[in-house]
Amino acid sequence: MVSFYADAPQSPVSTPKRIPKRLREGLSHLLQSIYPDHNNDALVAGALGAFWPDEEGPRPRGRPPGNTLWSEKDSYIITYGNTFVNGEHKPLDLLYDFLDTRLRDVATGVHILPYFPYTSDDGFAVTDYYAVDGMLGAWEDIGRIAGQFRLMSDLVINHCSSQSVMFNEYRLGHPPYDRFFFEASPEEDLSMVVRPRAHPLLREVETANGTKHVWCTFSHDQVDFDFSNPEVLLEFLRILRFHVDHGVRTIRLDAIAYLWKEIGSPSIHLQQTHAVVRLLRLLSDFCKHPLVLITETNVPNAENLSYFGNRNETHVVYNFSLPPLLLHALLHGTSKHLNAWQMSMPPAQLGCTYFNFTASHDGIGMRPAEGLLSDEEIDGVIATAKRFGGLASMRKMPDGSVRTYEINIALFDALKGTVNGEDEWNIERFLCSQTIALGLEGIPGIYIHSLLGTGNDYEGVEKSGHNRAINRRRWHYPDLLDQLEDPQSPHARVFQGLTRLLKLRARQPGFHPNATQFTLQLGDKLFGFWRQSLDRSQSIFAIHNLTAETVTVPVMSLNLIGGEVWTDLISGEEIGPAGSEISFEPYQCRWITN
Repeated sequence: MVSFYADAPQSPVSTPKRIPKRLREGLSHLLQSIYPDHNNDALVAGALGAFWPDEEGPRPRGRPPGNTLWSEKDSYIITYGNTFVNGEHKPLDLLYDFLDTRLRDVATGVHILPYFPYTSDDGFAVTDYYAVDGMLGAWEDIGRIAGQFRLMSDLVINHCSSQSVMFNEYRLGHPPYDRFFFEASPEEDLSMVVRPRAHPLLREVETANGTKHVWCTFSHDQVDFDFSNPEVLLEFLRILRFHVDHGVRTIRLDAIAYLWKEIGSPSIHLQQTHAVVRLLRLLSDFCKHPLVLITETNVPNAENLSYFGNRNETHVVYNFSLPPLLLHALLHGTSKHLNAWQMSMPPAQLGCTYFNFTASHDGIGMRPAEGLLSDEEIDGVIATAKRFGGLASMRKMPDGSVRTYEINIALFDALKGTVNGEDEWNIERFLCSQTIALGLEGIPGIYIHSLLGTGNDYEGVEKSGHNRAINRRRWHYPDLLDQLEDPQSPHARVFQGLTRLLKLRARQPGFHPNATQFTLQLGDKLFGFWRQSLDRSQSIFAIHNLTAETVTVPVMSLNLIGGEVWTDLISGEEIGPAGSEISFEPYQCRWITN
């Protein structure tokens, strides 16, 4: 296939000569299950040629499941490419400067949200997967960041912009793009389709082949691909290889749950979708570069965990239930639901782990709280967030009603008070939320505006007309640096507090993403868990006061091994003898270790 994109790899390509038997057989099995009516040998050759177009070829053996792809040192900063602007330098230059001067010894990875040319949704309506948005910079700027930090990049695999070259070619009826997008009839029963939005699912478009109705899960500017056409899958394997060749080492599968559609089904989490994920994992395991796959599935907890598969799908899943549960806990001052959820969470399988985040470029999703909080409790969290300036985005239900899909609010402002109203504990409460996420089993992902203590951006909402812009502020870089140099500013206090914790965490083997974890029962006012390093040499009792009260617990309530000196890593205090008590000031957190 000849691509219309200047930087895209061009066909024909040569298939590697030495293909491990396990790789070939694995691809054959998966492609047969996805495309039973297509020539399997041709599909296997096409997949191999798309992902290994040159003579380098795959590893002789696949990378086995293990816990060596990450360690306690790892954390990611999540940011847009243009979070920092000054009117003079490329935004990616400013991002590199911030990462290099402020975060070199703090975080190991950076997730740059879609940095490709786009038309809407702040990058998630991609027009060209092979280019960097010229308003941000160029591939050399991406490469410079990837040379210093592990780069996570979005594979926006479910849809592309309605103004992309691919969709324009579809409308003109030019093959192969004339079969690249999913079509349906308005006469068909689509009531079972799980919707993350409230707009009509289908968009009418005029094409050279007549009037068509294309499937648009997220917006009418984001048109869904038709993966029942294997050429679509092969094109995304070329795109993935291109990104890997430009330094991407962690691949975020955006909106992957909606990838496969079938009329008369919910069109979410279908077996073909899971098979495509397993295929991507297989290719990643045989890639010479150590790749990590992470799924973005903002759905109820059990559905989210299904993307671990049997250690054969993604390496990492977003811990989507954490943000709404954490918000509820700190607004109400109770660990009741956090404890129940944490106790029910399975340890990640070997070769897998969680991605722990508290805020993102999107809102705080409420679907992952379903079944964990009651409808009344969910409504209470939404109402409190609105009191603190938050907005809400809606989704359409099968009966035609609408329901809140996510709360749109900067987390710093969401925690400016409790259900009782605003108070003076904003920074302490906010840092408590971050400390909890840093200690849990998994890898921390810190959204840039959490790192900076950024509040609600109403000007951004007004300019864009989109609720999500409330948590996507673009900082004037000199203004931000001035704020960070002022030790009394909330931005400096949050940044210093959080970066100190990240550095501290990175030195504790007890915080390895796969270290043992048990939930502690210390009463509703405290949330605690015990971590133990893989070699069992270090234990950490991570305990957090969720209230504005001073809380004490007897030392005897913790199973501190006698004869060892136990210290709170955060305060530096030595924990007293067995008969004494441990005091927690409002929202104080302790990492008590031997």
